[in-house]
Amino acid sequence: MPSQGTIGDRVRGLRLNRRMSQAQLAGPDLSDSYVSLIESGKRTPTPVVARLLAERLGCTTEFLLHGIEPRQRIDTELGLRHAELELQHGDAALAAERFTEIVKAADEENAMLTAHARFGRARALEAQGRLGQAVEAFERLRREASAHPERLADLPLAVALSRCYQHAGDRLRARDLAAHALRQAERLEITQGEIAIDLAAAIVEAREEMESGSAELAYVRRVLDVNGVPDVVDRSAEIDALWQASVSAAAGDDSALAVRLADDAITAGRSARLALQLARVAVHWARLAGTPVAEAERLVEAAAKAFATAPGTGRERSEALIAHARVRLRAGDLARAGELATAALEAAPDASRTTPAEARLVLATVALDLGGDAMGHLATARDLLQSLSGPMFGSDRQAARCWRELGDLYGRAGGRAQQTAAYRKALEAAGVRSALAGLPVNAAVSG
Repeated sequence: MPSQGTIGDRVRGLRLNRRMSQAQLAGPDLSDSYVSLIESGKRTPTPVVARLLAERLGCTTEFLLHGIEPRQRIDTELGLRHAELELQHGDAALAAERFTEIVKAADEENAMLTAHARFGRARALEAQGRLGQAVEAFERLRREASAHPERLADLPLAVALSRCYQHAGDRLRARDLAAHALRQAERLEITQGEIAIDLAAAIVEAREEMESGSAELAYVRRVLDVNGVPDVVDRSAEIDALWQASVSAAAGDDSALAVRLADDAITAGRSARLALQLARVAVHWARLAGTPVAEAERLVEAAAKAFATAPGTGRERSEALIAHARVRLRAGDLARAGELATAALEAAPDASRTTPAEARLVLATVALDLGGDAMGHLATARDLLQSLSGPMFGSDRQAARCWRELGDLYGRAGGRAQQTAAYRKALEAAGVRSALAGLPVNAAVSG
């Protein structure tokens, strides 16, 4: 376990343990008053002095400076990497537990390792959908980053918080944080890498239409132009093999090799992770009202291809197919829109999301545009939306949109009573039922 206290505490503790006086520890090279200043925390030894003191106290320089032996430090680094692999490719709940264990084992003298572990735990909480706890953790880390910029960077924390607030429904706070992060990213001219891509995703997810002259959306466009939507190569077997090899090396007391193998596993997953995030940015961009049809088509096709290749992204592939279907509706290609909506229904693995209902809404739109009967599709969409119970991660706003669209389509189909009921459900899903109580439903929805 790491030693508690400051450098001065360790110097004094070790000196007393060895029954040495300050003068004896100072020897011919230092003064006893200088040793006293170090022990009282009023002076920090230079690297040369730290090596000299460590030699006389019978410990390593690493322990004296950081309160942790080299083997303990490398084991902590290994723990961080295995927790990161668990977060990216395993169980987010288990990742949170592992990050928490590292936090408990570290102390103030190892503040950077502790900060990285706390950041990992906050991301694991977010991945589990525990948004309240994640926001609280990220906010604490931001305050610490302000006081200790040498430990933590504010930019990734602001991006993470923007994402969390967006999913929690606080769009104003999300946009403020994204704007703050954007100023930093533009000052540094960052348009590539994980931070830039995550920031682009946070910005575009909060938008519903193109905004002329928007600096935020101009940044998203630059990120998409620079990076595109790369093909995804499934390297999950390689990642699993490297991860298991790292675990085996650690069990055989070869920590240095275990860290190297874990680093290789993390690196192997990075390109696919960034490509999938770019695919999410592309889908959101294609959904924006005002995106040119040709541009939207190109991006959403690339996104659907990425999701089709990557394991465990069936839901996102269905969402990309729906986005593509809506692009074809805008282009007046009703047959292709219907094909894509049908494909999304077949690919949708999770009926607890809005995707199957959205597919039915697209099919209903196609039927109405062709002069056919859409009531069957509308009734199925209504039943699917009604089956969505309880708050879903980031989907309440989407559910409200679906109910509103359902109401619009019922209006086109002549189902006035169903239209009114759907609009009421839209208000409930948006969480504004009590605030708008007493207003005529059509006025409340259209205001």
